[in-house]
Amino acid sequence: MQNNTKNRAPQGIETVCVHAGVEPEPVTGAIMTPIFQTSTYVQSAPGEHKGYDYSRGGNPTRTSLEIALAALERAKHGISFASGLAAVHAVAQLLNPGDHVLVCDDVYGGTGRLFRRLFAKYGIDFEFADMRNASDLKSLMRPKTKLVWIETPTNPLLRIVDISAVAQIAKSAGALTVVDNTFASPVFQQPLALGADIVLHSTTKYIGGHSDLVGGALMLNDDSLAEQLRFIQFAGGAVNAPQECFILLRSIKTLALRMQRHHENACAVAEALSRMSSFSEVIFPGLESHPQAALARAQMSGYAGMVSVRMNGSFEDVKKFLSRLQVFSLAESLGGVESLVNHPETMTHASVPPDHRKKIGIDSNLLRFSVGIETAQDLIDDLKAAAG
Repeated sequence: MQNNTKNRAPQGIETVCVHAGVEPEPVTGAIMTPIFQTSTYVQSAPGEHKGYDYSRGGNPTRTSLEIALAALERAKHGISFASGLAAVHAVAQLLNPGDHVLVCDDVYGGTGRLFRRLFAKYGIDFEFADMRNASDLKSLMRPKTKLVWIETPTNPLLRIVDISAVAQIAKSAGALTVVDNTFASPVFQQPLALGADIVLHSTTKYIGGHSDLVGGALMLNDDSLAEQLRFIQFAGGAVNAPQECFILLRSIKTLALRMQRHHENACAVAEALSRMSSFSEVIFPGLESHPQAALARAQMSGYAGMVSVRMNGSFEDVKKFLSRLQVFSLAESLGGVESLVNHPETMTHASVPPDHRKKIGIDSNLLRFSVGIETAQDLIDDLKAAAG
């Protein structure tokens, strides 16, 4: 089914979050979309149904979610998946043997693992490149380049990629631009408006926001491309269960409010960390010390809750610091209401080849914080106490 957003005047992101995809249930008037916990649908005659025949192909709860997801990115189409990597997988299935893909070198470990270990064996050439200087990409484009894959801010080094400049280069070469917008969220960055063709999210993260589900999404405007991706979604079957769709719809309602608190807390935490002698570097796009702070301001309206640091000392010192934290929890993932800390080298990016980790700067002293929505001073006090 085509789950296009309704034609309406532009609305503020807070209004979109609360209302997109949600209509009163027609039988009872329930203001919340029901959970249609069904695998199949009764047909009035062979091939004659009310828009749904089997829940892998479509489910009313998922339809509402996909309308809401599209609205968040001001997109025509939203397509929901069982995980962020299922969404990555779907985009990769647009490719053919012999195709060339440019991928930003500081990319989520799972994305790189999927490209290197699964799709590369089918004859697809994935080239990982530093995309901080967009003009450098011109020399890397080939006749067979079909995709340019961006994360911005990147994971975990929080580098900023100029979406508009990269998209222009890709378009001139006949390639699609995909932007993983997970770290910024639709609240703070709108890649489609900057020229991207497809926006990807791990909805597990900020959109879900409560560390209680796994999901992914693609948002785009091109009808033909959306039709291809919907077929991949249907044929592959990596779709959300109705309960997860309901929870995501619930979570979206508070997304704008949560993101503002994540942003405020991360700004406060980054400033506090920059004053602590235990850390040699604090990486946060909202700090003037960030080498791409101006670009971040130009294409983002806020900085979300991700802060990375390099600690002084040995790996033993890093582990001692982590063991002393009381409010921050050592865990993978990000974007939940609770604050987390991650050691990329041994956790989220352990699958990245060691030489590549070393090349881009993922080492034993690098930590990535996902700053939650707790009281900011409690987070700062926790970091100070753990750092000694």
